[in-house]
Amino acid sequence: MSKDTTGKSFDLNLFKRLMRYTQPYKVTFFGVAFAALMLSFFSSVRPIILRYTVNDYIIGKDAESLLYFVLLMTAALVLEVISQLSFIYFANWLGQSVIRDIRLKLFNHMIRFRMKYFDSSSVGILVTRAVNDIERIAAIFSDGLFMIVSDLLKMTVVAGVMIYFNWKLSVIIFAVLPLMLYATRLFQKAMKKAFIEVRKEVANLNSFVQERLTGMKIVQLFVREKKEYDDFVAINEKHKTAWINTVWYNSIFIAVVEMMAAVTTGLLVWYGGLQAVMNNDMAKLGDVFMFIMLSTMIFRPLRQIADKFNTLQMGMVAANRVFDVLDTQSRVEETGTVKAGHFKGKIEFDKVRFEYVADEEVLKGISFTAQPGETVAIVGATGAGKSTIINLLNRFYDIKAGEIRVDDQNINDFTVESLRNEIAIVLQDVFLFADTILNNITLKNPDISEEEVIAAAKEIGIHKFIKSLPGGYHYNVKERGSMLSSGQRQLIAFLRAYVSDPSILVLDEATSSVDGHSEKLIQKATERVTKGRTSMVIAHRLATVKKADKILVMEAGKIIEEGTHDDLLKKEDGHYRKLYEVQFMAEEEAV
Repeated sequence: MSKDTTGKSFDLNLFKRLMRYTQPYKVTFFGVAFAALMLSFFSSVRPIILRYTVNDYIIGKDAESLLYFVLLMTAALVLEVISQLSFIYFANWLGQSVIRDIRLKLFNHMIRFRMKYFDSSSVGILVTRAVNDIERIAAIFSDGLFMIVSDLLKMTVVAGVMIYFNWKLSVIIFAVLPLMLYATRLFQKAMKKAFIEVRKEVANLNSFVQERLTGMKIVQLFVREKKEYDDFVAINEKHKTAWINTVWYNSIFIAVVEMMAAVTTGLLVWYGGLQAVMNNDMAKLGDVFMFIMLSTMIFRPLRQIADKFNTLQMGMVAANRVFDVLDTQSRVEETGTVKAGHFKGKIEFDKVRFEYVADEEVLKGISFTAQPGETVAIVGATGAGKSTIINLLNRFYDIKAGEIRVDDQNINDFTVESLRNEIAIVLQDVFLFADTILNNITLKNPDISEEEVIAAAKEIGIHKFIKSLPGGYHYNVKERGSMLSSGQRQLIAFLRAYVSDPSILVLDEATSSVDGHSEKLIQKATERVTKGRTSMVIAHRLATVKKADKILVMEAGKIIEEGTHDDLLKKEDGHYRKLYEVQFMAEEEAV
């Protein structure tokens, strides 16, 4: 859609799609249209009243009737104000209602994207789509579409009035209009390109700032403040230049329009006044006054239409970007119909092949079985494919070949939601929301009470730690859990997994950056959480490796060894034995 839309001044199909979101608000939509109609009517009535006032009562010196017509003009002005107030308020109300619906649909769509989409997409750009671009769509209704329709309607009525009362003076105004329309067309084309560039630079700016703020620790640790600032200066300059281009085009256009309007007024005064003097017909002066007022009502809306059309264009560009995201099909394909119950916990990988990038296999036909209640440890060098196994079990990605089964049934047969409800994960990089500890544990699941959370915390031995925090379970951990240490965040993650009562537990168990006290709590939590359920552990600690019922040794996407700790140590040239001697024995000696 993007290429087609950006190549057109107005995309009718895109506009029709956007208008479908107004269907639930038909009454308001037609109410706004009616207010626009009344606005154009009352705007045209005032100049007509002015004409009669000048011709019949000012020149005719009828003071009594003059007061009547002044009151009549005041009444027309009040009705025009009421129409304008209704028009502006309900147009904005409609716009905000539409973007609320679109934003909800967009967010609901994005949270169901597969992980592969987020691997290659900028979070900053997605934020721009969900916030800035959505607001631009609202402007289509508040300052774009309805304003344009209202102004066109007003201009049509005014043109009819002019022709009816004095076609000769009308010719003067109509002669200038083609020049005005041509200038408007050139302006609209230039602004279209400028606004596309503006939206692009806004997205780049948001993405850059979001990434640097998220990675501020790295920026400061490696003393990159000066470099990042210099890069930001360059990006900010591009953003400013994009906006300056729109200001430049706008400035030229406004100057041209004002000049044409002034020339037209001068011609009206010259020709109308000349006719009144030469023909000794003072009644023509009322026409001159009326046409000066009507010319303003022609030229000002025309200038505003160009401005409003720019707003409409920006909104359409934004709508195109938002619909591009909505049209992106990046969900894990929901092929399952079976609702998973509480699993016994048997897990089978049967000749599974997988690739993140085409023709670059990460898993190369791996096969293994975890029996119900077993703890399976996975060890190997970075990039061997350990974390990929976890991702595939949860269907964050779909496999290229082979089969993954739970309790002898292909995981593709289960609905994604029910499958993930039965699998809990504790990741190495724990993510916490800017919320209370309680809400981070329950994730606001109404089926999990605070009492159950407290009981679970006592079972795995971290209740005392939580109660020591200000506010206890209601302590706000701030963004990404910044108020807690890495070990404390991992303890919260263990409790989050435990209270969900999963059939299968997956642990990316990392304790390299935690203190000794937190490590002991994590070890205790691990033992309690894994008890009685099938567990798959990316092992980093000696205790987990030794206690595992089975160890899978991975290298370059393949399982090269499999067995218990003791069995694998018996292989003299075994990969696990070498790994144990280099890594784990050093850990054991340190203890």
